[in-house]
Amino acid sequence: MAEGVRIDKWLWAIRIFKTRSMATEACKKGHISIGDSTLKPSKMIQVGEIVKVRKPPITKSLKVLALTGKRMSAKLILGFVEDVTPVEELELLEMQKNMRWISRDRGTGRPTKKDRRELDDFLDA
Repeated sequence: MAEGVRIDKWLWAIRIFKTRSMATEACKKGHISIGDSTLKPSKMIQVGEIVKVRKPPITKSLKVLALTGKRMSAKLILGFVEDVTPVEELELLEMQKNMRWISRDRGTGRPTKKDRRELDDFLDA
C-alpha cells in the first residue's frame, strides 16, 4: 500500500475509534487534522505524517509509522503508530481525571446531606 490509506480507515484500524463510522464522523466534524488543515475522511495519509486527533479535553498527536487498513489487536498497534502528544496535554488529562469525582453531572439533583458533608470534609482537609 505505497499509495496511502484513508485516514478514517487507519484511525479505526489502530483503535483510536471503536467504529469506522465514528472515525468518519470525527473527520467530518473537523476533529482530525495534519498541520493546520482539517481532513476529509477520504484523505490518503503517508508514513511519517503527524495526525492530530481532538478528543476533549486533549488533542492527541500521533506519528504514522506504518500503514494498515485492517483492524488488529492492541498489542500489534505499537508498530504502526507512535504517540507524540505533548506532556502538557497529558498533564491536563490527568488533572481532568482527578477533578472528575468532585464535579456533579447535570440533572442529578441536589446533593444529599451525606454528599455535602463529604464535600465539606474534603475541602477542609
